[in-house]
Amino acid sequence: MSQVNRRLFAASVLTAALGIAAAASPGFAQQGMSQDQMMKMKQSNMDRAKKGHLVACYGINAAGRNDCAVGAHSCAGQATQARDPNSFVLVPAGDCEKIDGGKLKAG
Repeated sequence: MSQVNRRLFAASVLTAALGIAAAASPGFAQQGMSQDQMMKMKQSNMDRAKKGHLVACYGINAAGRNDCAVGAHSCAGQATQARDPNSFVLVPAGDCEKIDGGKLKAG
C-alpha cells in the first residue's frame, strides 16, 4: 500500500470513528436533535440571555438540563452529569453567586 493510500485509509477510519462516537454520545441519543437544531437552540439561548439580562452560571445544572457548555459537549440539554463545572444554566444577573456551587466561569 502506498504512503498516500495509507494516509487516505487512516483519515477514512478516523472520520468514521468520530462519526460513530458522535452518533452514540448520550446527548444525541437523549435529545434526538440534529446539529442544525442544536445550533438554533444555542443561538436562541444566547438571544434570550441578552434580552433578559441573564448570565451563564456554571456548576448548577441537573443532568440533561443545561443551556450550553464550554468544550464539554455541543450544547443545550447534553450535560451527562449534574453540577457539571463546564455546563451552564442561564440565570438573572446577580443570582448565580447566591446559588450553592454556582460560578460565573467554567471549571
